[in-house]
Amino acid sequence: MKFIRNIIKPQEKSDEEFYAALKKLLGFRPKNIDFYKTAFIHRSVKVLDENGNPINYERMEFLGDAMLGSIIAAFLFKMVPDGNEGYLTQMRSKIVSRNNLNSLGKELGLISFVKSTISKNRMGQNIYGNIFEALIGAIYLDRGYRYCEKFIDKRVISSYVDIPALENKITSYKGLIIEWCQKTKKKLEFETYEDSGNETVRHYSVRLIVNGKVISKGRATSKKKAEEIASKRIYFIYQDEIKSVL
Repeated sequence: MKFIRNIIKPQEKSDEEFYAALKKLLGFRPKNIDFYKTAFIHRSVKVLDENGNPINYERMEFLGDAMLGSIIAAFLFKMVPDGNEGYLTQMRSKIVSRNNLNSLGKELGLISFVKSTISKNRMGQNIYGNIFEALIGAIYLDRGYRYCEKFIDKRVISSYVDIPALENKITSYKGLIIEWCQKTKKKLEFETYEDSGNETVRHYSVRLIVNGKVISKGRATSKKKAEEIASKRIYFIYQDEIKSVL
């Protein structure tokens, strides 16, 4: 990773400032800050290594996602000895949900470290969670599994994990509605269409149809969000029935 210094050419003072901020964020001394620099490079910068391979946070994100998932899985395995595979999988999904990771990344102010050629307010909300996972990947490469585990315990488990509360938390209303319809043999359809109107940003609308009847609608800037909004609305219409089945 030495080639990163030559490509990015940071000033000595900025290196010192980055190291100090990183040490405070991590709670320990980083050994090789080049790993962390990579974790904060956006693909728009178009940095390449000597072999022409892109250098950005995305590979670090992949590694960090795997490390986070395995450490949370080990934590749940130990803390919930009577939990079956389905329960443990569901709980892990709730802990590492995109919303949770985005909130963590935002709370830690990770966006301030990101090197990008595009405006940071145009990157979308997921950049916060992506960078958080990339940071975990950098920790693993720099200091190994034990330091990764310590960081995740401090920033994720100790701060956010409340197992009883998570048991009642709904992370996907769409998934819940699909499961409800499958168990009660209801026919479910999502009718989605583009609905931008006079707005410059593309919007989508969705009709949620159960047994041939439109029950709820949703509108958002993505199909996924519109479907989730419509699903959440139908959940609150049939909440008692859904809870009795699921």
